[in-house]
Amino acid sequence: MSVATTLFRFEDSYAREVPGLSVPWTAAPAPAPELLVLNEELAAELGADPAALRDPAGVALLAGQVPAGVPTVAQAYSGHQFGMYSPRLGDGRALLLGEVIDTSGHRRDLHLKGSGRTPFARGGDGKAAVGPMLREYLMGEAMGGLGIPTTRALAVVATGEQVFRERPLPGAVLARVAASHLRVGTFQYAAASGDRDLLRALADYAIARHYPAAADYLELFQRVAEAQAQLVARWMLAGFVHGVMNTDNTTISGETIDYGPCAFMDAYDPATVFSSIDDRGRYAYGNQPHILQWNLARLAETLLPLFDENSSDENSSDENSEAAVEAATEALSGFAMSYERHWAEGMAAKLGLTAPDKELAADILKLMRLQKVDFTLFFRALSAGTARELFAEPGPFDAWSVRREGLLAADRTALTSMERVNPVYVPRNHLVEEALAQATEGEMGAFHRLVDVVSSPFTERAGLEDYARPAPVGSAPHVTYCGT
Repeated sequence: MSVATTLFRFEDSYAREVPGLSVPWTAAPAPAPELLVLNEELAAELGADPAALRDPAGVALLAGQVPAGVPTVAQAYSGHQFGMYSPRLGDGRALLLGEVIDTSGHRRDLHLKGSGRTPFARGGDGKAAVGPMLREYLMGEAMGGLGIPTTRALAVVATGEQVFRERPLPGAVLARVAASHLRVGTFQYAAASGDRDLLRALADYAIARHYPAAADYLELFQRVAEAQAQLVARWMLAGFVHGVMNTDNTTISGETIDYGPCAFMDAYDPATVFSSIDDRGRYAYGNQPHILQWNLARLAETLLPLFDENSSDENSSDENSEAAVEAATEALSGFAMSYERHWAEGMAAKLGLTAPDKELAADILKLMRLQKVDFTLFFRALSAGTARELFAEPGPFDAWSVRREGLLAADRTALTSMERVNPVYVPRNHLVEEALAQATEGEMGAFHRLVDVVSSPFTERAGLEDYARPAPVGSAPHVTYCGT
């Protein structure tokens, strides 16, 4: 079914085809909605008129005030949060406005965040503040500019009311676009219900929407694992730390979702953690591939009843169950190999090599860690031939560089593409915090400039030198927070 509005033609295939995994709900009123930022490029991709979205009716829609007849829902899911299972999470402060078929024929969710309490709110107020919603907008555009699969924000709308955290803050709603909001946690919720038909309907929907070429449920899992292997490899190659890799933040589509306590690493260190609550380093930069595999193991557990062709029979044998486990284990082991391949190939490109050399890559990363060399600066400087200047003790780098030159001697073709994979600009943490602090006080200039810079990260531009530098020496360690 589709519902026409003056701005979008919404569809509701998920709510119709997988009943039981969402509940009808409406957004809380926004007393005085004001558009803070609109992604006009993304609006055009969705087939919407940016000018109409800036009109009062468009701003009201982006704040959750939908026309009559548009069925909005809150989605249900479970999740392991920092390793602890929560059976009922769901969209506690979010709503799915509907699905839009974009100008390329792809189905995409238009989803609100900060739109008020739902039945899944778990005691929260369901609201969000301007700063965290602008962070999600900024990070999505930065990741998109880097070529990393991501959800993106269509808009951030100030609601005209205060939300209370440690102090009163201006409230906001984020309008987010995603290939879908299906998560590992969605499958965990369906599996925990004990309803085999619900689980099967969810898996069928995921295949139809994301992997229509998958021949069966095992291949669905394999394709999800491959998409996530590529994704986490790209995170690692960009120095990105997600910060909250719970199973409810692991998508079936392979897009990055939920930019809460995320940040980009400055000095290279696998132990880098930015989240204020990750005191054990579960989601540290270097742990991300292992955590992704752990999350995928949880997905495999939910799909076990569907892996064997006889699993729908209540009298299926132990042998068949063992066969399903073996199939899942084999598929899961493929994730590690796929990740290593994608990472090694990506690192070779960053180093200007035509083929991976794991020892060379490992040795330079070790040296960068020991001398606290900035991750982004190093690879861009290597492209420019100035990387030696970043090392306080250049001798070990010189020795490493001789080894690299030996590999380049026969074939230097990959050198020409280094600047296309090594960015000049990432969202430097101190600049992000400065821009968000100013935006919270009503000054959006720094935010807009930063979005412009990180949206085109590979092209060096005059006058933007400060955007390429890490925080000044002596700055306090960067800390991010899950609370929004």
